[in-house]
Amino acid sequence: MRSGGGGEREDEEAAHKLKSMDVNKLEKGGNGSSSDEDSPHPPRPAVKYHGWRAMPFIIGNETFEKLGTLGTSANLLVYLTQVFHMQSVDAATLLNGLNGTSSLAPIVGAFLSDAYLGRYLALAIATVASLIGMFFLTLTAGADSLHPPDCGVGEVCQKATSYQFAVLFIAFVFMVIGSAGIRPCSMPFGADQFDPHTESGKRGINSFFNWYYFTFTSAMLVSATVIIYVQSNVNWALGLGIPTALMFLASVLFFAGTRLYVRVVPEGSPFTTVVQVFSAAIAKRSLKQPKDPKQDLFDPPHTSAIVTKLAHTDQFRCLDKAAMVASPDEVRPGGEVAANPWRLCTVQQVEEVKCLIRIVPVWSTGIIYYVAVVQQSTYVVFSALQSDRRLGSSFHVPAASFTVFAMLAQTLWIPLYDRILVPRLRKVTGKDEGFTLLQRQGIGIALSTVAMVISAVVEDRRRGIALNQPNIGKTQTGGGISAMSSFWMVPQLMILGLSEAFNLISQIEFYYKEIPEHMRSVAGALAFCNLALGNYLSGFLTTIVNKTTAGGQNWLAQDLNQGRLDLFYWTIAGIGVFNFVYFIICARWYRFKGASN
Repeated sequence: MRSGGGGEREDEEAAHKLKSMDVNKLEKGGNGSSSDEDSPHPPRPAVKYHGWRAMPFIIGNETFEKLGTLGTSANLLVYLTQVFHMQSVDAATLLNGLNGTSSLAPIVGAFLSDAYLGRYLALAIATVASLIGMFFLTLTAGADSLHPPDCGVGEVCQKATSYQFAVLFIAFVFMVIGSAGIRPCSMPFGADQFDPHTESGKRGINSFFNWYYFTFTSAMLVSATVIIYVQSNVNWALGLGIPTALMFLASVLFFAGTRLYVRVVPEGSPFTTVVQVFSAAIAKRSLKQPKDPKQDLFDPPHTSAIVTKLAHTDQFRCLDKAAMVASPDEVRPGGEVAANPWRLCTVQQVEEVKCLIRIVPVWSTGIIYYVAVVQQSTYVVFSALQSDRRLGSSFHVPAASFTVFAMLAQTLWIPLYDRILVPRLRKVTGKDEGFTLLQRQGIGIALSTVAMVISAVVEDRRRGIALNQPNIGKTQTGGGISAMSSFWMVPQLMILGLSEAFNLISQIEFYYKEIPEHMRSVAGALAFCNLALGNYLSGFLTTIVNKTTAGGQNWLAQDLNQGRLDLFYWTIAGIGVFNFVYFIICARWYRFKGASN
């Protein structure tokens, strides 16, 4: 990351050369709307991009924030079952719901950020909210009155009271608010610090996505080892207190870099344009399709220096009617402004809506993809609890720490891909990024399906050994612990991690590049919306399978040795095959932003 210094100087020089930037987009700017010489407004100041100089504060904040929030949530399934004494299916369902809500909330946060708050203020509010939520969660572990009393193996455990659950849910609410602002805004906010008009700035943005995710997975790695070990082997109060302290450091670091940040001012609701285009298209649905779009559609000069001018495309031609001038009075004198934006839209507005519609099929494949990914935080943990977790003679690896192998695969792969493979792939594919964004997403989906097949085979082996050989002990809930080593699950987890390295990074970069610039917080939220719906779908699938098979051999029995978790994994693998075929169809149909007809 130190090598970005030269690019930073280029960014600053280019910024001084830009005599007219869209000042309405900047908090420190003026009020102009055109860069023409005859504009009544004075020349607008250039934007000073600090590039990599701002990254220690942004990536540092993200690192400590992820150390805090992931250190809290990574072991939450064990916390709910062992401290709050919830049944495994209930805990898994609650965790899927919490993760889903935390991932769906960014859609709301992105809307508020782009429409009213701006990314900086949204991040500031969310950072403080996360800190408050983690403080309350720490209290539930540290105060005896806020959790049920401890119980031993084989004892009847006392359930949590309504008051105790209320405090727990208050903590969850604040953490969800934190997720709503941090997840959609942190990555676009970091990308905002680079000048997109210079080559060094463009390279900085591309590299930023990879290194951002590298620090993200590194934080996950520490959370899944050190912090989880403290929680499982020392005590929960200290184990949750450490992430809270790290979240406090993240807050301090974020506010310390305030003077360096480029802050983009919100322009109003980004969804207003979408509604206007559909409204105008419906109102003019009886008009005939334009024969010559260049002549028949309303396409005034494009003045924004921030938002890319989009050429007309022939997909979704029914929406072109929104830009047809039905009568002269629909355009104000001068011919550049619509008299009523709800009756007449520009070609630019129509094409921006087309961009969003084109993304939807590709985006939808991520929902099914995440059904496989989320299993590493639920039933993989339960499988680890009922297998031999000994490392050496006495050390037991915490069950939730096995997700570290997925993170390890990501952490090792990202710099290997970015620094070693991409330069070589450029020569073969002719693409700056090596594989295209859609190719990387497809590879990730295929790998997730392979991981589920391996998961099914390993679980069948674990269960077979548990039923046919002496068990080495019992879990707190009474299930027999199989003599099979938990490390047999490492290959499936590393393949899942590699799958995320391919799919998740390319998803976020895909949305960021393909969605219009003034909707970039929405772009940051889309991948997390996938994760949200994937969690909900996983929870729904878990509930359906549990109820459907409850009459016979319950696939998801409390004691996995009496269930058939392997068949559950085979089901997810089958869904993954369908999703991969569906993705190929969507990818072949997709047209990238700015591509010609």
